[in-house]
Amino acid sequence: MTSRWWQDAVVYQVYPRSFMDADGDGVGDLPGLISRLDHLADLGVDAVWLSPHYRSGGVDNGYDVAHYRAVDPQFGTMADFEALAAGLADRGIRLIVDLVVNHTSDQHPWFAESRKGRESPFRDYYIWRDGKDGGPPNNWPSIFGGSAWTWDEGSGQYYLHLFAPGQPDLNWDNPAVRGEVHEIMRFWLDRGVAGFRMDVIAFVSKPPDLPDLSVEQLQTPQRAYANGPRRDEYLRELHDLVLAGRDAVAIGEAFGVSAEEAAALVDPERRELDMVFTFDLVDLPREDRADDWTLPQLKSVLSRLDRAGGARGWNSFYLENHDQPRAVSHFGDPDPRWAPASAKTLATLLMSQRATPVVYQGQEIGMTNYPFGSIEALQDVAARARWVRDVESGRRPAEAVLNSLRWRSRDNARTPMQWTSGPNAGFTTGRPWLAANPNAAAINVEAQSRDPNSVLAHYRRLIALRRAHRGLVHGAYRDLDPNHERLIAYLRDERYLVLLNFSREPVDFSAPRGVTPAQLLIASDGEPENTGGAVRLQGWQSAVYRL
Repeated sequence: MTSRWWQDAVVYQVYPRSFMDADGDGVGDLPGLISRLDHLADLGVDAVWLSPHYRSGGVDNGYDVAHYRAVDPQFGTMADFEALAAGLADRGIRLIVDLVVNHTSDQHPWFAESRKGRESPFRDYYIWRDGKDGGPPNNWPSIFGGSAWTWDEGSGQYYLHLFAPGQPDLNWDNPAVRGEVHEIMRFWLDRGVAGFRMDVIAFVSKPPDLPDLSVEQLQTPQRAYANGPRRDEYLRELHDLVLAGRDAVAIGEAFGVSAEEAAALVDPERRELDMVFTFDLVDLPREDRADDWTLPQLKSVLSRLDRAGGARGWNSFYLENHDQPRAVSHFGDPDPRWAPASAKTLATLLMSQRATPVVYQGQEIGMTNYPFGSIEALQDVAARARWVRDVESGRRPAEAVLNSLRWRSRDNARTPMQWTSGPNAGFTTGRPWLAANPNAAAINVEAQSRDPNSVLAHYRRLIALRRAHRGLVHGAYRDLDPNHERLIAYLRDERYLVLLNFSREPVDFSAPRGVTPAQLLIASDGEPENTGGAVRLQGWQSAVYRL
């Protein structure tokens, strides 16, 4: 069985602002990350995806790049970046960096030149238009709320930003812009990075006439933004002109692309992307209630995601990241009595898919959502924009919106990594930019490293198991009971049985004809019972068997 390195890898995402602070200013940095590399090596991961480390305008925590070839001073220096790459390489871990090129910061020199006027040679680096009927050029909404257009008084036109006003969209129809992107990629590849996670890369192509969205399209504008007329052409150009011939991975954030549509993007014959991050699973549900979904719905998404790699392609799999709530609070059971068990079962789910698993920092110890008490405690630009749109406008009650943000806000994933039970969870000696979760006293790396039954220990064992059994990586996926309300049961490679109890109560699994569990490979929280030929899983228990 032949495969590329990234198919067999386990990837770990680092959000540098919240991982580890070495200088006491309250913001994580590259020297802090370097000081914790042994944790990643002990965990057993193969690659690190580093969220943006570039100089930034500070509007969206790094996802508004002001200089693509410089490290943001709050994170360190280029020498620190080189030391990080070397430290990872010494431990056999590859480095993947974020590529944020649908938009830049409004502080980027290109945009500063672009807004000087219509005659500027950089004007066409961005998307400028005259208004219509006394308002914006069209009815496109920003993903963060409000119009996707901002009026620029100095140059007398509107500019497009599918996210915050401080994140103007680049004009990919301009060959000079694409050439700049190609050079940025080569710059970092020449410094040893193993590939890119491409932020909202499906958004890069816009229809030339920028038509209004229909009423139906306005319900999910990301679907329209992700299916521009030249998207595939531009992705193929990135591959052919930059990545072809290099042993580097291209991972696309496919916001607005369904699991079914993703198969085309990762078809090797199309030469576009190697993997994508789709949103079908983490968008279950999208609204105000964390528990507003059923297990059969989740299993249906799992099966769709398995098919998203298509006949020849590959997929990634994740349960949380820097933009999502914590998995234990979303899909598991955040009650302190059940949180560790549910975190382990979610880990078993993550590590037993036919896809590259991505672990987000803190997931390996079962970090949970933060109990935000007010809008002032939230820093996320999207959360603040929603508060203005819904509460300050009088559209919705403050408490209802705060309840929604309390479970859905991106800041849940951005609280400091919980290293110890000490002040600020051992993240910083200063005042952290975002408060550490109070439950760090019970959930932290230091304590779990000493506990063979911890969530961290279970992750280490699962990663080792996945490496030892390639059928758990590449083998076919088959759901054995799509309609069960509390149990997930599936086969991998027709040789491995995975059982996961998604409830607090015991559940029995009676194997269908031809499925005979022969050897327990791993289980969370003790060995399951055998009761009259059935396997009994205790509350939130999981297990993997060889048949």
